[in-house]
Amino acid sequence: MKTVRARLVGDGLRFRIHSGSGHAVTVDNAEGDTGARPAELLLLALAGCTAMDVISILRKKRQPVERYEVSIGGEHRSGHPAVFERIEVEHIVDGLVEPEALRRAIELSATRYCAVGSTLSSGVTQIRHRYRLLADGALLEAEVCTTGPYRPQEPVELPTALTG
Repeated sequence: MKTVRARLVGDGLRFRIHSGSGHAVTVDNAEGDTGARPAELLLLALAGCTAMDVISILRKKRQPVERYEVSIGGEHRSGHPAVFERIEVEHIVDGLVEPEALRRAIELSATRYCAVGSTLSSGVTQIRHRYRLLADGALLEAEVCTTGPYRPQEPVELPTALTG
C-alpha cells in the first residue's frame, strides 16, 4: 500500500505532503502560489510513471537514446468535479531509436505497466499517447494508443515522417 500525509502550512491552502517513502512536496492554490496545484501533480505522476517505464524498456532493447522527455497536457471538464476528460502524452526522443521499439515501449507502458495511467484511464479520463522521434535529422511522429475511458483501446499508429 502506498501512503501520503498532507499537513496544512499557514493560513492559506498550502500543504506539505510527505510520501510513505520519505519524500515531500508542497501544493498550493493560485492565491498562495508556493507549490504545484494538486491536479498538476496527477499529470506529474503520469509523466514520471510512463517515462520510467519507456526508458527502462528502451534500455533493455539497447536503443541508443540521446535525449528523452515526456510532455503532458490535460483538459478539465467544466463544472465540478473538474475531472480530466482528456490527457495528451507526448514522448520526445532523440537518437537512432527504432520506431517500432519506441512504439512498443510506449504501448507497454500505457496498457500494462504504468499504474498512474491505468488508474486515470479506468474512469472518465481518456489518455492518448504519442511520440516525436528525432534521428539523423529526420522527425518521425506517431500516435501510439488511447486508453480510457473505462478500458484500454486498440493501439493505433499513424506515423508522419518529416525531414528536417
